[in-house]
Amino acid sequence: MSKQEVANKIHKILEEYYPEVPIFLDHKDPYTLLIAVLLSAQCTDARVNKTTPALFALADTPQKMVNQDVDKIREIIRPCGLSPRKSKAIAGLSQILLDKHGGEVPANLEDLEALPGVGHKTASVVMAQAFGIPAFPVDTHIHRLAYRWKLSTGKNVEKTEKDLKKLFPKEAWNKLHLQIIIFGREHCPARGHDPHSCPICSKYGRATLFK
Repeated sequence: MSKQEVANKIHKILEEYYPEVPIFLDHKDPYTLLIAVLLSAQCTDARVNKTTPALFALADTPQKMVNQDVDKIREIIRPCGLSPRKSKAIAGLSQILLDKHGGEVPANLEDLEALPGVGHKTASVVMAQAFGIPAFPVDTHIHRLAYRWKLSTGKNVEKTEKDLKKLFPKEAWNKLHLQIIIFGREHCPARGHDPHSCPICSKYGRATLFK
């Protein structure tokens, strides 16, 4: 079976398991999504969702955020980890949005990636979830599963993203990256995983294909 055939089979399974997918991070607009995704670096979505209500009650627009003391921002987001760096990034990107983008979150990767604390994955999530523009954010779950399912070499996340974009239709990317993450959490974890009981690994996974 070719890699493309395996990808097609996996896509079908994911559609059957997750015909509808939730958005993991609570937000109300592109700005609050951007901040939530930034906070999610090395932090769980659940913890971010517990932290952002207090932050957004303080400031939920770039205009309001730049008027806040960075120390106050840092104290609120401390539970998310890396608070000194993240608080400076939040303050910095908010000022840049005001200075360069009219207070709006730009809907293109280049401008998003130029913001403090915003890497390619964060920018891709915002593109997909805030603007509906096809993107394929690759996190540790997707990177791990793409290798486990023999869809990529596992060399790095950049290579994984390129490989997955070639295998799956562009119109499916935004939904598919969420489907893979949910599947990884529920059926294909990094630890204690039994490939023979996994709905995908038992049929198409690396352990099955390379016995």
